[in-house]
Amino acid sequence: MRIDAHQHFWRYRAEDYPWIGAGMDALAQDKLPADLLPLLRAHQLDASVAVQARPGRDETRFLLGLAQEHDFIAGVVGWENLAVPDLGERLDEWQGGDKLLGFRHQVQDEADARAFLEQAGFNRGVALLQERSYVYDVLVFERQLADTQAFCARHDKHWLVLDHLGKPALREFGKNGGKSDDALWRWEKELLALGELPHVVCKLSGLVTEADWKNGLQPADYQHIRICLDTALEAFGPQRLMFGSDWPVCLLAASYDKVADVVADWAAANLGKDEQDALWGGTAARCYGLKA
Repeated sequence: MRIDAHQHFWRYRAEDYPWIGAGMDALAQDKLPADLLPLLRAHQLDASVAVQARPGRDETRFLLGLAQEHDFIAGVVGWENLAVPDLGERLDEWQGGDKLLGFRHQVQDEADARAFLEQAGFNRGVALLQERSYVYDVLVFERQLADTQAFCARHDKHWLVLDHLGKPALREFGKNGGKSDDALWRWEKELLALGELPHVVCKLSGLVTEADWKNGLQPADYQHIRICLDTALEAFGPQRLMFGSDWPVCLLAASYDKVADVVADWAAANLGKDEQDALWGGTAARCYGLKA
């Protein structure tokens, strides 16, 4: 089964998605399964994992509803307040949906990522998720990766999935006058450290929008993306990588076709057949517990 392991759906209302700002007209509209399905089919992808794009239990309910209506949505990474004392009871309420695969919080938006990730209630919640075989998706910026390592090391009873390679600051790559590239070096150092944790998996997703997309992606941007893919392979190995389009967010910078083709060209040059099978679905199926 070939899987796009990271995409989003929404019925757009500005008040629900404040992160969709000026200059993001490509996103300020409904994005629903009928829009995605032809793109999946064009790349011989059988299924997708829908990931939350806003906090709130309504988001989880919305995505699960779509997943029940559309067989190609293999599962959902939803949102839940993991720090509440009655988390167990809240999780019980979701048990009726076998397509609920895990949860995510936008840690990238927290003013102090370390303080958030060290909260006792939040850590109890993540531990409970792992006890119940739910995956937790980690969404942080590169500058927050160092604060993320201790959190990931604490929670080693089930899979953790790093979204978007930890969001390297591609727009800063190669901008220090020919000296050592501090932004690249800093990100590589932290990603390699995370890769030493065998229960952490990495999504090859979300890179095009970390570049300077407002001015249009240049050949150098794609070169930097390939460097990031090389580093992810070094850090996690071929069996802990999964493809994700980050559609429709990717449309700010590149088409679905371009995003998929960049990864496909890189994979063809760097991975064997079995390793490519893992990237294009095997690893996502294993980590999220998906069945063909």
